[in-house]
Amino acid sequence: MQIPKLKHTQSQNFFLIAGPCAIEGRDMALEIADKIKRITDRLEIPYIFKGSFRKANRTKLDSFTGIGDIKALEILKEVGATFDIPTITDIHETEHAAMAAPYVDILQIPAFLCRQTDLLVAAAQTGKAVNVKKGQFLSGAAMRFAVEKIKSVGNENVFLTDRGNSFGYSDLVVDYRNIPEMQATGVPVVMDCTHSLQQPNQSSGVTGGRPALIETIAKAAIAVGADGLFMETHPRPMEAKSDAANMLPLDKLENLLEKLIKIRKAVV
Repeated sequence: MQIPKLKHTQSQNFFLIAGPCAIEGRDMALEIADKIKRITDRLEIPYIFKGSFRKANRTKLDSFTGIGDIKALEILKEVGATFDIPTITDIHETEHAAMAAPYVDILQIPAFLCRQTDLLVAAAQTGKAVNVKKGQFLSGAAMRFAVEKIKSVGNENVFLTDRGNSFGYSDLVVDYRNIPEMQATGVPVVMDCTHSLQQPNQSSGVTGGRPALIETIAKAAIAVGADGLFMETHPRPMEAKSDAANMLPLDKLENLLEKLIKIRKAVV
């Protein structure tokens, strides 16, 4: 996987994708990126800043979807330039690929859309790295077809992310067999430690979550051999405009990463 501006790639640590669920504003994005960049530099963890420029998959019609596409993308570009770090954002429609590509280093395909051939191909054709999230309805082994779609247009820069499997109507479970199964495709595999703890389809119309188990999911993923971790984090999660119920408080990130590095050293 070749990612521009990715630091500490020789450290033997896992890489980290982290940031707010959605870009809520410039100051908060810069605050979060600055804090995580300082932590990851000290710990020599390769770091990618994450922020969605638009939230298309929301339960309720009146849920927050964004501050404006170009405004959010410009903030992502500023974050990348200010801290000299790679950035990643979700795309939901084929035309989003060409629109978002000039602003970020990696395009992310949401789990519900991982089988959308036109979307995958459009992302790959930008030449950017592509992260495809495994659908909650798929096995790890089935994700080889998503990888094939990306590579079909000559883009070898692809990785996969697990974010749990549907368990009934309103819960998710993590099957850690998915990590080696997806690694068998020959690409890096990430564990999404926050979305895997969502409790979707709540009758209130607001997705629930179990953030107290983020550390459990992360530790297990590193022990199994995940190449990277994905975590959404926020200074004040319950004030976040999206995914408030399952984000990691920013002030708990450093301690967690220190623990995970110890596990990584034990299993590598």
